[in-house]
Amino acid sequence: MISFLSDIGMVRSLNEDFVHYHEENEYKIYVVADGMGGHNAGEVASKMAAEGVVDYIIANYNRCKAEVLLKEAIEKVNQEIYVHSTERDNLNGMGTTITACLVKDDKVVVANVGDSSCFGIKGANIEKITKDHSLVQELVDLGTITEVEAANHPQKNIITRAVGTSSLVEVDIFVIDKYTYDIYLLCSDGLTNEVTKEEIISIVNEEKELINICNKLVNLAKYKGGRDNITVLLFEGER
Repeated sequence: MISFLSDIGMVRSLNEDFVHYHEENEYKIYVVADGMGGHNAGEVASKMAAEGVVDYIIANYNRCKAEVLLKEAIEKVNQEIYVHSTERDNLNGMGTTITACLVKDDKVVVANVGDSSCFGIKGANIEKITKDHSLVQELVDLGTITEVEAANHPQKNIITRAVGTSSLVEVDIFVIDKYTYDIYLLCSDGLTNEVTKEEIISIVNEEKELINICNKLVNLAKYKGGRDNITVLLFEGER
């Protein structure tokens, strides 16, 4: 089962988030991307990234290990977005975050670049699988600020890594046994900047239908300010 929702939020005039997925018996691929870089440019970058990763997986799914395949897919779209941006003045400097899950064999392979996130949920527990590539996360890692201070830091949205902003990209890969979690949540920072992990797990546990969870998460983010585009994608793990 899968459900997703993308919303413009309460402040922005354009939705630069993009969500895409593809499911086969042999594999499943899910992607959320959050674009940036001027009017329309972020929208172009996120769409190119999400669709490009899915297309690459479809064309090559049986060629190599899942973790290698997903990393290659993101590296390929990074190059394509970078070249595309240099060819058009109005797209110069565009880029996107990305978080993606490739489910294949007995693994869930998670990849991320930037500050879009993937969470694993089982019962009353929620764990963040990905780690943000952001200035604030670096400050937390250095012990300069606490997690509590990071939540409302004025430079919270400054990311240190993105897809398409240079010819090379470093992709973080996480490999998980597919029975580890009951539900996976992929989301843009429009959700995590407004909604806490405790609020997420509360909604997940009070609703049985994934679409209802999506709606409640997005509506809560909007109620709490909705300062950015909000995208959530939920899919069930192997129970």
